[in-house]
Amino acid sequence: MIRIVRLSFEEQHIEKFTLLFEERKLLIRQFEGCNSLALWQDKSEAGVFYTHSIWQHENDLEAYRQSALFQDTWSQVKQWFNKPPQAFSADQILSL
Repeated sequence: MIRIVRLSFEEQHIEKFTLLFEERKLLIRQFEGCNSLALWQDKSEAGVFYTHSIWQHENDLEAYRQSALFQDTWSQVKQWFNKPPQAFSADQILSL
């Protein structure tokens, strides 16, 4: 299962977010069922980021979302948003 989350930050919080992501990326990636983790930054809006993760099963993502790691990370990150986050889940149909 693929999960993409669009995060939009006030300019003054961009560095705080990237530092926190850098600090926690391996913990997230090593979470059971997480097969891949990427962070993308929008080309035209510096404060817009996308997380792209691939999970073995939907239950693995849900376990992560219920974890202390996610709860602590999210409680910090959500203070820095200038727009509500948008999350999308999908199953890959084809890859070439």
